[in-house]
Amino acid sequence: MSVFEQIDRLLLTAAVVLVLVAGLLLVRIWRGPSMLDRAISLDVIAALIIAGLGAKSAVALDSFYFPIMLVLAFLGFTGSVGIARFIAVRDRPAVTVPTREAPGPDAGETKEGPK
Repeated sequence: MSVFEQIDRLLLTAAVVLVLVAGLLLVRIWRGPSMLDRAISLDVIAALIIAGLGAKSAVALDSFYFPIMLVLAFLGFTGSVGIARFIAVRDRPAVTVPTREAPGPDAGETKEGPK
């Protein structure tokens, strides 16, 4: 095994370990207080799965997982957009429409008609 192959294996092992550590640290985001925290954690989970599949493809020297990674990236993106739109609609401030008050003595009209 050459030096470059040893460095390659070391870097791939480090990448797999970092993906696993990131997955373990994700528990804090998943339990976050808001729905936006959970949406971000779902996005990070999708990215970690894609990174894990990429590392597996690199270790096995196999390109079988590339279409799967592409589909997962598309699903993660559309899911994030859908959640963001849902949160934007849910958190939209209420619009108040000005209404006309009932005519009174100081509103410009009296019982006799306009002033």
